[in-house]
Amino acid sequence: MANNQKPAYGGQAVMEGVMFGGKRHTVTAIRRKDQSIEYFHLPRKQKPAFQKMKKIPFLRGIIALIEASANGTQHLNFSSERFDVMPEDDEKVQEEQKASKLEMIFGIAAIGVLSFLFGKFVFTLIPVFLADAFSFILPGKFEQILLETTFKIVLLLAYIYFISLTPLIKRVFQYHGAEHKVINAYENNLPLTVENVQSQSRLHYRCGSSFILFTVIVGMFVYLLVPVDPLYVRVLNRIALIPVVLGISFEVLQLTNKVRSVPVLKYLGYPGLWLQLLTTKEPKDDQVEVAIASFNKMLEVEEAAESGLKKAALV
Repeated sequence: MANNQKPAYGGQAVMEGVMFGGKRHTVTAIRRKDQSIEYFHLPRKQKPAFQKMKKIPFLRGIIALIEASANGTQHLNFSSERFDVMPEDDEKVQEEQKASKLEMIFGIAAIGVLSFLFGKFVFTLIPVFLADAFSFILPGKFEQILLETTFKIVLLLAYIYFISLTPLIKRVFQYHGAEHKVINAYENNLPLTVENVQSQSRLHYRCGSSFILFTVIVGMFVYLLVPVDPLYVRVLNRIALIPVVLGISFEVLQLTNKVRSVPVLKYLGYPGLWLQLLTTKEPKDDQVEVAIASFNKMLEVEEAAESGLKKAALV
């Protein structure tokens, strides 16, 4: 049985690796071209103002997204610059080689958070215009919002499906699956061996993929409270309500995770789990090895940091 008192660790897939985040540090492990494993870690910047806001319901989700985007970009840059380079050639990497990977970095970031600075606007506004194009058939407010939501889900699923067909993204999705398997094994008190981790589900209630889908569902209900006509008002309120939808969706995600062991309420998280069938793939053993190495290194760094704080408190 899972130990619910354990810290709620999370992470994300990167190029040929996995990043895991603890309370004070984030750690990435990647598989280099020579098959060795290399690590990269960053301490979390403990900004007092952010720490206070992270305790405020609905606002804490926005802060979590900002932090995840900032940290995730640095880990993505590390992995994209080094995964396909032999260690002995690290110093020879040219600027043009790095520039050629910018498209890869953008693609992976778009999957992780659907770009949230650009993609969120695209996936929010395009369905508005598509739904409005059918207003002569379905003019009612409820019908328009339902149609808008339908277009949003179709665009989301189509986007994820088609990019998942590329070899690059498929491997990222495999590492995404490996990340979830490691977390599930840890939360179920299993030793982190390849065999134990592979026996776990590649789906997890706290996944960012679930969060993305919840923003669509939550948005549908929020939009019922504001006008849809005229069109420019509809566009403006969609943009203005993005932080509101994100904040509520984060709380819904946390709720579904808390009630996942309750027989009836566990189904609240199923839509997000279904989406993960697209955003995760079954990983290979060597990919699971990298995910385990990343998680163990994160625990090691976290324990060292905790030990250092305790020693400092005694001085």
